[in-house]
Amino acid sequence: MVLEQCAPVESAPLKWMELPDPSPGPAEVRVRVRTCGVCRTDLHVVECELPFPGHPVIPGHQIVGIVDQLGAGSKRFEIGQRIGIAWLRHTCGECVYCRSGQENLCESARFTGYHEPGGYAELAVVNEQFAYPIPDIFSDQQAPPLLCAGIIGHRSLKRSGLRRGQSLAIYGFGSSAHIVIQVALHMGCKVYVCTRGKKHRELAARLGAEWVGEKPEEMPALTDSAIIFAPAGELVPKALEHLRKGGALAVAGIYMSDIPQMDYENHLFYEKNIHSVTANTRQDGMEFLQIAAEIPIRPEVRIFPLREANQALLSLKKNKMDGSGVLVI
Repeated sequence: MVLEQCAPVESAPLKWMELPDPSPGPAEVRVRVRTCGVCRTDLHVVECELPFPGHPVIPGHQIVGIVDQLGAGSKRFEIGQRIGIAWLRHTCGECVYCRSGQENLCESARFTGYHEPGGYAELAVVNEQFAYPIPDIFSDQQAPPLLCAGIIGHRSLKRSGLRRGQSLAIYGFGSSAHIVIQVALHMGCKVYVCTRGKKHRELAARLGAEWVGEKPEEMPALTDSAIIFAPAGELVPKALEHLRKGGALAVAGIYMSDIPQMDYENHLFYEKNIHSVTANTRQDGMEFLQIAAEIPIRPEVRIFPLREANQALLSLKKNKMDGSGVLVI
């Protein structure tokens, strides 16, 4: 499913095409894709909320499949092994960020389903060092959300500073949030969820949220940490107002609308912190997949065939997706 130019997803901009099979280069592996997650970042790419890269795009960066070809010198995986491909697919390894454990900030980073072809397709290629073994405990349908929603959720939790037994506020309850709540509850934390969608509120309650509501001002308690997953800048001051002194807010979206003017006394004084979240490191990915298998995380998924990728993205845009959308290839 190929994006040749950006357009509202209502116009079904992804087109079904037959393209030449890719071949793995040196140190690369080719994967026969079984499933691929549907992410809000894909929607941002399709609708040009991220700059269009200037070439046709095969979206999708939550890829689960079987290795079917090895490039020259590739030794990390074996033919027939199940692996995952995520958003981060290349860094330079030499810049100040890469050398300091911050490869997610590399100026030369390239991303799956944006700069390079993604998983809305039968075959995908990646450098073996940017792929992940998938724990056996997860099915092909359960695993894709772990590779972006889960990994970004994990990094967001770290950026929020949440510690065992504390409290967490979540704003927006899509794919990433429904995984984060499972991790936070496993840590013995109380979780408060604010989200507009009725089905999302029902899912949050079912998963064990302490409080679920639609309006931020109605949240009944201050929290130690908060994460905003909704791409809504107006939530930032509201979330800060509901943080305890010394609390931290993680802003997890790759895209966000404008943040309104804030008041220092009400929003930032008392050592409150705002931390943005930018992609992830490979270490984040390895950490999270281990945690997810130990808990174990149980992603809620809605299945679509590959040809219905436009419909899947539209369902996501209209907030009609419970949990995570997954394309079956």
